[in-house]
Order: sequence, then C-alpha cells, then structure tokens
Amino acid sequence: MSSHREAPEISQDPVADSADLYAFVSPDVPNTVTLIANYVPLQSPAAGPNFFEFGEDVLYEINIDNDGDGRPNVTYQFRFKTVLGNNNTFLYNTGPIQSLDSPNWNRKQFYDVARVVHSGNQATAQTVGHNLASPPCNIGPLSTPNYGKLAADAVHDLGGGRKVFAGQRSDGFYVDLGSIFDLGRLRPFDGAHNNFGLAKLVNSGGVNATKDLNVHTIALQVPISDLTRGGGNSKDVNNPAAVIGVWTAASRQQVKLWDDIKRKHEWSGPWTQVSRLGNPLVNEVLIPMSRKDEWNRSQPADDKNFAQFVTKPELAGLLPVLYPGAFPNLDALNKAGKSRDDLAAVLLTGLPSGVVNGFQNNTGQVQADMLRLNTAVPPAQKPNILGVVGGDLAGFPNGRRVYDDVVSVELRAIAGVTFSLIDKTFKPDAVAGQLTDGLTPANLDIPFMPHFPYLGLPHDGFDTPAK
Repeated sequence: MSSHREAPEISQDPVADSADLYAFVSPDVPNTVTLIANYVPLQSPAAGPNFFEFGEDVLYEINIDNDGDGRPNVTYQFRFKTVLGNNNTFLYNTGPIQSLDSPNWNRKQFYDVARVVHSGNQATAQTVGHNLASPPCNIGPLSTPNYGKLAADAVHDLGGGRKVFAGQRSDGFYVDLGSIFDLGRLRPFDGAHNNFGLAKLVNSGGVNATKDLNVHTIALQVPISDLTRGGGNSKDVNNPAAVIGVWTAASRQQVKLWDDIKRKHEWSGPWTQVSRLGNPLVNEVLIPMSRKDEWNRSQPADDKNFAQFVTKPELAGLLPVLYPGAFPNLDALNKAGKSRDDLAAVLLTGLPSGVVNGFQNNTGQVQADMLRLNTAVPPAQKPNILGVVGGDLAGFPNGRRVYDDVVSVELRAIAGVTFSLIDKTFKPDAVAGQLTDGLTPANLDIPFMPHFPYLGLPHDGFDTPAK
C-alpha cells in the first residue's frame, strides 16, 4: 500500500493517516501543478450511520520545498469543522441531499485553507479559502441522487487559476495487498515463488485490494509560479529552479481533554506531526517496523538518519530467497555489499542530469524523502503508467500522476533495474524488468477523471458490494 496503515501508531488513527500523495503538471492546464493528498484510507462505501470525514482535530498540510534543504518554503494548511444540523437524529441525512446546503444533510463539513510562506525562521500565513464546503459521502441513489453535481459544486475557485477540493473520492491507488503481504507473493510469478513446501502456487492475475474503496482527498491546483523558487515558470528542464519537492503531513495537538459543558473533546498545546508522506511505499517497504513511527514524526531534512534502509533495502535481499534462481545478478550485487546509490538518487536526492537523457529532478545533496517534480517537463501526449522507467518523463518518479503504476516501478527499481543506470557493468536479471503485481488501470476500470480533481467519484454504499 502506498501509505495505508504503514506504521503501528498511525494504523490506529486513520483520519490523520497520509495515504497517498500525487504531484503533477496538470495535463489540461499545463501552467499549473496539481497536488493531491489522500487521507482516511480503505473506506468501505457502506459506512452508515457514521460516514467518513476529515478530523476537526487534525492539521492537514501539503509542503513544498523549492531550494533543496528538505524544509518547506510554501505550506498549504487545511483545518476542518463539523456542523450538526439536527441534534435529535442519529441519521447522517433525513432525506435526499441535492445541494451542499441541503437541510436534509445533517452533518456537514467546512474548511479553511491557508498558504504559509517560510523565510528563515519566519512564517507568514494568508487565508486563501474560508468556510468552504466539503461534499457529503456518496451514500446511495436515494440519499445522494446526483452525486456528480454535488462533487462538482464542491470544487472551489480560489482566484487566479487556483482551485481546491476536499472530500470523498474513489481510491485510485491499485495494489494486490493480499498477495504482496503473503510473504512477498506476486501472482503473475507465483510459479517461481519459494512456497516453503506448502501448497503449490500457480501464476495468475493480480487482485486489486482497493477495488470499490474510497478515500478522503485534499486537492489543489495552483500556478507553477506559486510553488517554484523565485516564482518562475521555466521551460528549461535543466534549470534547478524548475524542481520542487513535495510531501504531505498531518499533526495533532498534544493535549486532549473532555469538556463536560460542551460534551466534547477539546485539544490544546503545540502541534505534533503524526504522519507524513513523500515518495510512495518508503515507510511500508524500506523503513523497519521498530522505526516506522519515528519516521512519521520526523522531517524530510533529517532523512539521512534513515538513508541506510534505502541504500541497503531488505526487500532486495529477500527477492532471491523468495524466488530461488530468478535473481542471480541481484543476489551477487547484494553479497558484494554495494550501496544502492540508485535508490538513494530516486528517493532521497532526485536524479541528476546525465542519468536519464533529457531529464533531471535533483534537489541537491540533502537526503530527504520528497516527491520531486520537474515542472518544466510538459504533460505527456501518450502517458506510460511506468513513468520514467517506461520512457515517459512526465511520470513517476518525476512527481506522481494518479494512474502511475508505482508498485511495478519500485519493485523493478529494488530488483536492480535502476542500478544499471549508475553502474553500466551491472546487468539486471531478466525478470527484474518484468516485475508487477499484475494490475494496470486499463484492466481495473478505475474511474479517473480528465480534469481536476482527477480522482474519480466515490463508490456509493448502496450499489457497492460489502468487502
């Protein structure tokens, strides 16, 4: 999973769980960047009477570093409030919800958006959106009869080509969780797996564990110049100022008290980060169990403390064991003890010029887990879900689009495909360039949209089979 339940503590706090992060030059508005941060993962659509929502007690942030120090230069902050219309009903809605101000909708959420500019130790905040309405969850054809219009009405214009949306969407991340966490199985390669003397395994297609599940999405579309160093919009791919680093975070205040008069919890004290996400799958696949919570609490600028788990990935050592005879070259590379500087470049510093022809997204020497986007690379006319590995420079790890197959890309990278970029004497194993969990958007019918906010409408509770 990209970042669904990736650490022990955050698995118990889903409303603050940074589940997925996307950053890409908007294909239909190429002078803008779209930033998408997902929270509250693995939602069953039939979740009444207490449907999913953002946390009033959580500070949600999308951070942008444009000078390569692993610290934010620009932060977008989101705070939510819940308004209960009827104190005497247990129902989320008492009739059809046909507008965002419908009196039939009993539990509405509104939010403020602030843009914070950091300069040294100073931070200047400006509210850019106030009391903006989130849409309801997609309940069913009687409760939310025209959900497409409700969702469209919840896309708010912030002026100057800026848009924002916060609400429920279909989860666009596709992954065969049931297979991968059953001792590293990949169904298309099951026949080659070390089955430990148990049941015989046979190759088959992947099973999407997030099929029919929803998430809560915070999406922004802003001019490129709002994010880059000096406010530029360079078309030169080699210009360092065209590259930004992005990560999302969620924080809670340190003190929680029950107010007997208000009959609710009140939070106070300083904010403490409880979740973060830059590149997909880093905390899940690379950081050891004993340090996952620590990683979530730390800042990208301090990721040198975790670099050893990137340059000596445990999974690279497991692949030759799990698939005997399939990875002889990777096995030799592991036994030689060579540092996986290719993975450090992809995940912690960005790729420098000269590694991939016509591309770079390097942010300097500071090792920091950020999703790096070269904003000078235009949207692809014919996108490839494998991104840069598939010859599409507008895709992951140059940012991340909603449909990019990050599972296959990172599996292949860990298996050694990217090591050949920095060591021409290394020949990746034949199977390394084919690794996949067997899933693609084309064979899953995921409802992506061609325009903001790009993730599809959420599945409704009435028509979606229960998991």
